[in-house]
Amino acid sequence: MDKIEKLKLDKTNELFAEAKSLIPGGVLGIRRPYNFVEGEFPVFFDEGKGSHVKDVDGNEYIDYLCAYGPIIIGYREEEIDQAVINQIQDKGFCFSLTQKYQNELARKINELVPCAEMSLFVTTGSDATSTAIRLARSYTGKTKILRCGYHGWHDWCVEVKGGVPEKLYEDVQGFPYNDLESLELMLKGNGDDTAAVIITPLGHPLADDISEPEPGYLEGVKELARKYGAVLIFDEIRTGFRVSLGGAQKYYGVTPDLAVFGKAMANGYPIGCVTGKAEIMKEGEKNVFISSTFFPNSLSYVAALKTIEVMERDNILGQIWEKGEWFISRVRELCDKYGTGAQISGIPPMMFITFKKDPDKIYKEKRTDFYTQLIRRGIFLQPYHHGYICARHSQEDLEKTIQAIEEAMQYLVEKYGK
Repeated sequence: MDKIEKLKLDKTNELFAEAKSLIPGGVLGIRRPYNFVEGEFPVFFDEGKGSHVKDVDGNEYIDYLCAYGPIIIGYREEEIDQAVINQIQDKGFCFSLTQKYQNELARKINELVPCAEMSLFVTTGSDATSTAIRLARSYTGKTKILRCGYHGWHDWCVEVKGGVPEKLYEDVQGFPYNDLESLELMLKGNGDDTAAVIITPLGHPLADDISEPEPGYLEGVKELARKYGAVLIFDEIRTGFRVSLGGAQKYYGVTPDLAVFGKAMANGYPIGCVTGKAEIMKEGEKNVFISSTFFPNSLSYVAALKTIEVMERDNILGQIWEKGEWFISRVRELCDKYGTGAQISGIPPMMFITFKKDPDKIYKEKRTDFYTQLIRRGIFLQPYHHGYICARHSQEDLEKTIQAIEEAMQYLVEKYGK
C-alpha cells in the first residue's frame, strides 16, 4: 500500500501552544488532543458546511462526530440560520421577560414525545439532567439516585471527581446496562429512599460499544422504578430527535416519567429540555428553583422549531436511517473480511468502530493506527466516542469513507497480520 503522509498541522499546533498559556489545558475536556490521536488530529476547526469541516490549516474532513451530536442535518443550514438571523434583526432575543416561542416549542414537544405533558427549557444537557434529578427528589421526597449513562459534568454525576466533595455524590450509584438483577439489588439496598432511576435508553458508555436494550429490559426498568416508588428518567440527550422525533422512548415503546433532550434538537444551537408528567414537572412552579439569565433566550427556541419543521417536512430521520444502515452493513463486511479485530456497534443514526480487547493490549495500538489512517485520509471519526450520520452525508461521502476504512484495515493487516 502507498504510504499516506501525516497532515500538515502547523497552524493548529501554533494556536494550541498559545491556548495553553491562556486557557487551562488549551481547550476544555473531551476536545483535548489526548482524546483523539495526539499529533495526528487537528485541535482547531475553521469552518464547516453540510457534512464537511475544515481545520485552520485548510485540511478538509468528512465529519462523523457532528460536534459531538448536535448537528443532525448539517453545518450552516441556511434555512435554520436565517430563522435565527431574522429573530436577531426583527425581534431580538434577550429580554427581562420570556418571548412566545417557549410556548410554541413546548406544544411541539407535546405532539412528538410520548411522555411529554409539560416541558421546561435550559441551555445544556447537563442543565437538563440536573434539573430532572432535582424535580424527582422534590416530587418523591427521597434522596438516592441510581444512574446508568453519562449525564453530564455537574457535581452529582461527573466522572472526574476533582474539586467535588464526596457528600455531593455519595447518594448517587451507578448500575450496569441490560442487567435488571443488579438494578433491583440496588433498589432493595436503598429501601424506600430511591428518588429516581436515570438511564440512557440506548446504552452508549464512554469509550465502549453501543448496546441496544435486550428484549424486555426497558420495560423491566420501568416496572422496577414503579415498584420502588422512583421516578424513571430517560436521558435522551443523544438519542432524542435522532433515533426518532419522539426519541428512543417512542422507538422502543417504553414511556418514562421524565425525559431530557438536547443536542440534535436545534442543529447546533445550545438548548436542553426537560419534559414529562405534569404532576412531577409542576415541582418547578414553587418547590424547585430553576432560573438562569440565559434560559429564556429565544434564538435556540427559534432554531429548534425550524429544525423540527425541516426534519418533519424532509423526512430527515428516514434519510439518516437509510444511509446508516448501508454504512454499518458495509463496515461490518470489512470487519469480517480483514479480521483485524475491528467491530462496529450501534444503530444506523449512531455507530462506533472499536477493537476487540486482547490480553497483550495490542488492540490499543491497532485503534491508534486505524484512526491515524482515517484522519490522514480526511475522515473525522473519534477513537473514544461513537460517531453519527447526519442528513448531509452524501453517498459520495459514505463511499469515500468506506474506501478509507478498507485502506486502514489493509494497513493493519500489513502491520499486524490477521
